[in-house]
Amino acid sequence: MAAMTKRSNKPKSKLFLMTKISILVIFPFILLLLPKTVFNDGQYTICVLKMITGNDCIGCGMTRACMHLIHLDFEGAAHFNKISFVVLPILSFLLIKELLSTIKEYQNVDSLNQ
Repeated sequence: MAAMTKRSNKPKSKLFLMTKISILVIFPFILLLLPKTVFNDGQYTICVLKMITGNDCIGCGMTRACMHLIHLDFEGAAHFNKISFVVLPILSFLLIKELLSTIKEYQNVDSLNQ
């Protein structure tokens, strides 16, 4: 059976939690401010399958497709990777879930210090 990691129950510092909240809020805006073509011109790949076989794997183009989706360029996103239409909503849900969890944890730490 695979070992499962548990999050520590030890309260984190307010500074750490505020930094995490700031990053979780600012990161999507940075992606929105960047041009949708910022990742299109990559000459190199980190995909092992593509380096070995020369063929794209199922995840190739996901970053470029998600950037096009963020900018509502559906045709461009479909060109790079059609699975991004499923992946980006899931990633957005997970980001919002983590943000709300961190805010709740920050409020709990704040109430413990009072």
